[in-house]
Amino acid sequence: MKTILRGAAAIAMILAVPAWAQTASYPAKPVRAVLPYSVGSGPDAVTRLVGEKLSKAWGQPLIVENKPGANGWLAIGDVKRAAADGYSLVVVDNTHMTLHPHLYKKLPFDPVADFEPVAPVYTTYFFIVVPANSPWNNVGDLIAAAKAKGGNLTYGTWGMGSVAHIGASMFQTQTGTQMTHVPFKELPQLYTAVATGEVDWAFGTAATVAQLYQAKKVKLLALAAPKRLAQYGHIPTVAEAGGPAGFELKTWVALFAPKGTPKAVIDRINGGVAKAVVEPDVRKQFDTFGFEAWPANAADLAQAMKTDTQRFDTVVKQAAISLD
Repeated sequence: MKTILRGAAAIAMILAVPAWAQTASYPAKPVRAVLPYSVGSGPDAVTRLVGEKLSKAWGQPLIVENKPGANGWLAIGDVKRAAADGYSLVVVDNTHMTLHPHLYKKLPFDPVADFEPVAPVYTTYFFIVVPANSPWNNVGDLIAAAKAKGGNLTYGTWGMGSVAHIGASMFQTQTGTQMTHVPFKELPQLYTAVATGEVDWAFGTAATVAQLYQAKKVKLLALAAPKRLAQYGHIPTVAEAGGPAGFELKTWVALFAPKGTPKAVIDRINGGVAKAVVEPDVRKQFDTFGFEAWPANAADLAQAMKTDTQRFDTVVKQAAISLD
């Protein structure tokens, strides 16, 4: 019996060594961060900034690879096919991981079965944006106008099934209104259309509408968040501005790894990201974009995925939206 126990213990030690060795030396070579966003976008700028911190701490470079297009599926597919060793990560937002599964029946990946949550990076909330010469001064005015126009009031988004489209569906349900959706192909086109009055309103983040707002071409009626944004403290929340209580619309950006990536490796990456996003220069950059650092563990990210998945499931079914 003693011989059997010693043998079992030896086997266990042998099996444990590779994982320990891999974790202790991680990273032993450059790490890839693949993004479905273009160079110069908010997520790209943040990933590069955080990547500099990680590279310095690890002694190995974090290489950013931009692969926009195909709803983000090019970047996601790249990392899905990569080895589960922590050397290939994908940086995506909640749209990809919690909304797309409800919009596409033939999604080429499974957020839960194919990926491990690694590290959240930041969250950002959306403003309700209207032309600078709009007669509306608060959300209550917008709601009253929508009810008076009987569906003729328009809102713009950057595409069918976008988080803005889903958010507008939520807004209409909670306010008992009906409005006309006008989708655009590009963000600049959308917000130019808002500024010129081609569409009546749109959702936009501080990162996407700051220039137009500072140029006084648009105005911000409210922030769809539980509290005001520090950099825009004069802008009320939707609830404060006469809208539905508790109405929120946000997106978050996070790192994911192929399914089966060792937990110890995930913990090491997570720790590095959580430390980087709260460093002063990083937070200063976040403030520029209106982002809020989200230093949390992988379990928190997994829970956020679950919560958003359930919420979007309900909204998409109510709105009867399908993109297949």
